[in-house]
Parts: sequence; C-alpha cells; structure tokens
Amino acid sequence: MDAFIRFTNQTQGRDGLFRATQYTCMLLRYLLEPKADKEKVVMKLKKLESSVSTGRKWFRLGNVVHAIQATQQSIHATDLVPRLCLTLANLNRVIYFICDTILWVKNIGLAAGINKEKWQMWAARHYYYSLLLNLARDLYEISLQMEKVTHDRAKREKSPSQNPLGYSVADEETEWLQSFLLLLFRSLRKHPPLLLDTVKNLSDILIPLDQLGICKSNPGIIGLGGLVSSIAGIIIVTYPQMKLRTC
Repeated sequence: MDAFIRFTNQTQGRDGLFRATQYTCMLLRYLLEPKADKEKVVMKLKKLESSVSTGRKWFRLGNVVHAIQATQQSIHATDLVPRLCLTLANLNRVIYFICDTILWVKNIGLAAGINKEKWQMWAARHYYYSLLLNLARDLYEISLQMEKVTHDRAKREKSPSQNPLGYSVADEETEWLQSFLLLLFRSLRKHPPLLLDTVKNLSDILIPLDQLGICKSNPGIIGLGGLVSSIAGIIIVTYPQMKLRTC
C-alpha cells in the first residue's frame, strides 16, 4: 500500500495510470466495436477515454520545465552519442510540450484563433523526432552491450579459435541470424533498463507514425502500443533503478 501511495503521489505515476487507462479503453473499444450488442459499452469506453485524455493534459502542463531540466542534464553526459541524441531528443520534447500546451489552451476555449490541425501536426512531428533520437541512443547502447557480451564470452573460451557464441563459422544466412539474435537476447537480458527503454520507445513511436501518415495503423494497434508503453513507464516510475541512466 505504501508503494502505491508513493507512486500515485508522483505526477508521472498518476499520468502513467491515466495513460494506461486511456489506451486500454482504445484497445477494448476496437475489439468490441464489431460486436452488434456492445454499442453501449463502446460508447462508455469512448467517453472514459476522452475524459482520461483531457485529465492527462492537466498533468502535462509542467512538463516543459521537466524537459528543459532533462536537456540540461543530458548535456553533461560523458559519451558523445548519448549526449547528442538525448539533448536533441529533449529539445524536441520541449517543443512538443509547448505545442501540447497551446492545444490545451485551444481546447478549453481561451484562444479561438489557434489552428488546431497545424499545431497537432507540429506536436506529432516533434514527438516523432524525439522518439527517433531516443531509439538511436538505445541502438547505440545495445551495440555496446553486444560488444561487451561478445568480449566477455571470448575471454571465457578456452580456445581462442572458438566462436564467442558457440557456433561454427558458416556462410548460411540462418546461422548468422541465429547468432545475432542470441547475442541480442543475452545483451538485453543483462541490461533490463535498456530492454525496458527500447520496448517503451518502440511502442510509443506507433502513435506519431500514425498521426503523420507515415505508417497508418488501426486503433487496436495504437491502443496496444500505448498500453505496453504505459506499463513500461509505470515500472520505471515504481522502480527507479529500472530507468536507463545517462552516463
């Protein structure tokens, strides 16, 4: 109970619960819509999804400051690639949250002259750029982990001529793919925060891909991706040691 109270006392924790609820409603609505006797349930899910989405905007009003602070922290990363990727990603998040705030002002009727469609596209574009840069950082970290696992495995081998993964050298594409996937699995297994961050970013990127028309998806896929990402975010907030650190 104490852990739940600490979690809900955090803005990110409450937003994570709201976000998981929002995308669960979207997923359930997509699954139930084809059924003729579920119209009332679908309408209730749609109203709940809309209400939760509106509530989440209140939680995000201060995220511009958080994104600026994250940018200042990422500038001091020792490794060049994470420093560059995270700094640019956080700058794009700053712009995204500014656009999101402007859209919130439009939705509550404080400013009537705002072009909603234009600002939605700008928000989606900068959200997309931010996720791409975060994924680039994840790929870089994965490559470092794979290199480390390969090096450690080679040191344990008695014979230097042996393959680090225990496979004989062959030209077959299936042999290479199996070796690569095994190495990837071992690398991510040794670094759960990296696995969690990669899954979260891959799930999140489905949303701007659909909004920008780059890769159109149905609400079921968007809902599932958003739910997976929300669960990953909840785990990170609940267990801070699972957050991928900036070195």
